[in-house]
Amino acid sequence: MKKITFILMLLLLNSSFSANAAVEKEERLWQDESVYSIMVDRFNDGDRKNDIDVNAKDPLAYNGGDIQGIIDKLDYIHDMGFTSIRLSPIVDNAKNGYHGFWVNDFYKVDEHFGTIKTFQTLVKEAHKRKMKVIMDFVTNNVAAEHPWLSDTNKQDWFHKKKDTLAGNENQKELEMGWSDGLPDLNQDNPEVKKYLIDAAKWWINKTDIDGLSLPEVNYVPVSFWTDFSTEVKKEKKDFFLLGVMSKNTSTNLKEYESAGIDSVVDYSYSEKLRKTFAGTDQSFSTLYSDADNGQNALLRANFMDNEYTSRFTSDIVAKKQFPGSRWKTALVYLYTTPGIPFFYYGSEIALNGGEIPDNRGQMSFRAEKDLIDYITKVSELRNQLPSLTRGTMEMLYDQKGMAVYKRVYKGETSIIAINNSSKSQSVTLTNSQIEGGKELRGLLAGDKVKSEDNKYMIILDRDNSEVYILAEKSGINFSLIASVVVVYLLCFLFLYKIRKRRR
Repeated sequence: MKKITFILMLLLLNSSFSANAAVEKEERLWQDESVYSIMVDRFNDGDRKNDIDVNAKDPLAYNGGDIQGIIDKLDYIHDMGFTSIRLSPIVDNAKNGYHGFWVNDFYKVDEHFGTIKTFQTLVKEAHKRKMKVIMDFVTNNVAAEHPWLSDTNKQDWFHKKKDTLAGNENQKELEMGWSDGLPDLNQDNPEVKKYLIDAAKWWINKTDIDGLSLPEVNYVPVSFWTDFSTEVKKEKKDFFLLGVMSKNTSTNLKEYESAGIDSVVDYSYSEKLRKTFAGTDQSFSTLYSDADNGQNALLRANFMDNEYTSRFTSDIVAKKQFPGSRWKTALVYLYTTPGIPFFYYGSEIALNGGEIPDNRGQMSFRAEKDLIDYITKVSELRNQLPSLTRGTMEMLYDQKGMAVYKRVYKGETSIIAINNSSKSQSVTLTNSQIEGGKELRGLLAGDKVKSEDNKYMIILDRDNSEVYILAEKSGINFSLIASVVVVYLLCFLFLYKIRKRRR
């Protein structure tokens, strides 16, 4: 009888959900993804055997994180709702090249991280969980003492040595300069171009990765990216290229998108996000525009921080705010506006840190779970509601930290309300903004707002957000009640007959 009752409850819940179900998602697109970015060396040590010259107390040395450590934590990442992971470079590096940018061998996994077989296992395990894998692929430079530098046949593989870039160079100087004093590859050389493209193809075919992240994309000529993207995308359907700009540059992003780079990391947008959400009572006006309804916006890389910036938590602390509240509010905006969220490891525990290498601290898996639980909730909504990843966006209200906006996709309407102000707020929406005579059902905090005189009054306490779905007014569902009663009667008759036969 307990089993029968449980089945009935499932039927009841399923019927209720089906009656209120939103638009079903079609095949997953890249704009539907949410990405967990990992600095491999700082995430999790899963294999002590490869802890060579490891010093966990030195932020400029290898700390022990490896590929096996990521495999061991895939469920942890997946359970938070992330659909993709992005890894810092894993190729063989020079001594202390924990970050992956001092490349020694483009075809070999660094011994501190594991082997090519371990990485293949990681990709397979991720795919089992329907997660995609993006790998950083360095194309701008090699290690300071790379063997190519002493090869007489490869002298034209590099630009002439120049001082470290100061940040005021023109585009040509950026492309030919030695960033951080590292030998700068000459991608205009056909042999260099072929080598880099062939290496990228090798990783795709050898490991079945789903995308490449391209650091310092603006330090490499756009003409190279046109050929690179054309060639590597032939190797796998729907292969994704993420261009990571260097900080403090004003390069035209559209050039790289036109060259086949699917999404470009824009630090100027991230800075606006940080300024808006580190404190309270800030207008959202710098964050949205008519461009938010374009295809480029849907693939925009949205992030609060990454391996090149100070941690967003440091901004919050500087303003003497509570990190948990500020992060929750920022996350709702990040996950419900056009673009792909890129979430830097450790942010789920509000990991703090200043500039490099302080921003690359070791991950802890013993922190409080409050923020993790919140991320999981917001991720679930993003993964369930197509309007949050594919819909048009319209700001309905924006006043000193209180914002309400609308996402619409194929008949599904989501209303997102965020109170990032220092006090409770109320906002009244009219039928000129959303259809009257219905109700807003809160899916994040469980709020419900019914239409009164074709108006909706949303009331939120400070530091609170809600994601509503526009639905028909709820009432007594007589057909559902009748069907449940019928099921109960049939079960009763079934049990009655069994008992009668036993007698």
